[in-house]
Amino acid sequence: MDIPLAIPACHVARFVEHHEDHLVIPLRLDAASGRCPDCGHASRSVHSRYHRHPADLPLSASRTTLRIEVRRFYCLNPTCRRRTFAQTPTDLLAPHARRTRRLGEAQARVGLACGGAGGARLLAHLHMPASRATVLRLVTRMPMPDMPAPIRVGIDDWAIRKGSRYGTIVVDLDRHRVIDLLPDRTAPTVAGWLERHPGVELVARDRSTEYARGTSLGAPQAKQVADRWHLLTNMRQAVERWLHSAHARLRNLPLLPGSAVRPARRDRAFARSTPELEAGAQSRMRWQAVYDEVRRRHAGGETLLGIARAMGLARATVRKYASAEAFPSRLPHGAGPSLLDPYVAYLAERIDEGCENAMALWREIREQGYPGTSRQVYRFVAERRTRPVRSGRKPLCARASASQQPGTEAPLPPARQLAWLLVQPPPGLDASDAAVVRRVEQDDTARTVTGLAGRFTALVRAAGKGKTVTDDQDAEAAADIAAWITQARSCDAPTIATFASGLEADIAAVRAALTEPWSSGQAEGQVNRLKLIKRQCYGRAGLDLLKRRMVLDA
Repeated sequence: MDIPLAIPACHVARFVEHHEDHLVIPLRLDAASGRCPDCGHASRSVHSRYHRHPADLPLSASRTTLRIEVRRFYCLNPTCRRRTFAQTPTDLLAPHARRTRRLGEAQARVGLACGGAGGARLLAHLHMPASRATVLRLVTRMPMPDMPAPIRVGIDDWAIRKGSRYGTIVVDLDRHRVIDLLPDRTAPTVAGWLERHPGVELVARDRSTEYARGTSLGAPQAKQVADRWHLLTNMRQAVERWLHSAHARLRNLPLLPGSAVRPARRDRAFARSTPELEAGAQSRMRWQAVYDEVRRRHAGGETLLGIARAMGLARATVRKYASAEAFPSRLPHGAGPSLLDPYVAYLAERIDEGCENAMALWREIREQGYPGTSRQVYRFVAERRTRPVRSGRKPLCARASASQQPGTEAPLPPARQLAWLLVQPPPGLDASDAAVVRRVEQDDTARTVTGLAGRFTALVRAAGKGKTVTDDQDAEAAADIAAWITQARSCDAPTIATFASGLEADIAAVRAALTEPWSSGQAEGQVNRLKLIKRQCYGRAGLDLLKRRMVLDA
């Protein structure tokens, strides 16, 4: 049976055997003679014959096995120590292999895309079965490609085990490809890699001092570029840390005329029960004592790390308490989504008209399509009741704590949300957010912080538009950032002054960020891809396997 199969150096001997979903293809090698692998002499003297049965790519949706007739020849060279040798189709399969080279490459490619367990499941459906260990072994045997010497690279850290161990990813910014994965994020490791690649001329990185030091040691000739996204994030984080310390003071600022607009939705969560209020008060007392102790230790000269170890607290908590002007009490919980939200405006209007009968209001909105029970309506009305109920009990709003009573303290967004508003350009804010910013700016320090944050974000965003920068614009950007740092270092907000000092220590990379089009954004994107591959491997993949899947799959 003559079947044109693309099998190098072989031809089908007679016919194809079909066993259910399994095909067996008998083959015979084309060459009439063999060459001794030791001495190189050719021989036509046949010693014996035997068969090899390697697996091959599936044919006609069936698992395929080749039955290759292999001849063993005599070596007729009297000076050669080998008496016999076998004729091996080296282009088709390796010595002692149980699968052809092309089948192994196909299985390895599936392993690169799907991982070990996922690849094994997919290969079973493709009629190329292999265990997950075999798939991973084939991936690790694939040769690494020869890549051109990188000129501009981006580096960033990635979590080998989040919170415990971190590595470094290196990306070729010109080719948009991952070059290497490093086992840690220390300066000596980065410096060693850069020394092995002396052609690197530019390194885009975040503001890590380890990466800055490693680049200076390993590639002093390379220009360092701080990532613009990290600059904006660090600015917002500095504002947020200052707001954590000043939030209690800013909450006491009065509302500006015309900004108190009653929202057509619930602006706070439902009142808590008396046991919940008592438990919250006890929790506040405990954390108040912790806050007082942290402040006492910090005033006595102890370091933040020493206080954290002595009291069993996180360093972030100790830093927040040490810098806070007053105890950073927890803000009241905001209102979550509720079935009642579409009917809040109607209920508020009816209560203003004098109707405080919760059951009557529930019946009215039920006719409008409200699917919930009367319990939510009762709780909504109870917070706004102005007359005592028939039972003689006090209205719920009178029994609520001062923090839950409407109107006793004007609401202010949390520190994280407020920091986001302060760094946004004013044209991008809606009316309510702009009113919040104007209210906060009544404080002198907050006004200074808002102005500094706005100027800095405008500088960085103007530099990230990808335009070609002239020498005059380069000098102007350097002068602007220097003037900003000088003003920020004299700011009354300590976190802003600390942030400015950090920029001054890394001023060359910051200036390059304002003039160069490069950034480590590619590295951030590749880190997201690396996270996906780690999840495919169930978090058990080693560094070598991750590196091969990142580099070879690209």
